[in-house]
Amino acid sequence: MVTMLGCIFVQQNNMSKENQTTVFNSGLPVLLFIVFLILKLTDNIDWSWWWVTSPLWIPLALVALIALIIGIVAIIAYKKP
Repeated sequence: MVTMLGCIFVQQNNMSKENQTTVFNSGLPVLLFIVFLILKLTDNIDWSWWWVTSPLWIPLALVALIALIIGIVAIIAYKKP
């Protein structure tokens, strides 16, 4: 009985996690990076390596920027008497 309930809980928990798709786990940045990498290595594009790898670091930079903005707003909000 306990095993059956554990299996149901795990199955329901996995189903709820499958529906949570973000930019990071969708595979889109990795797919774009692979496409850009192939184009760069075959000399079809003459981009800097910064732009070829940009699908990997731009989402991280955006998250860091949003966290910085939230932190600044929180500091300003707590400083007001």
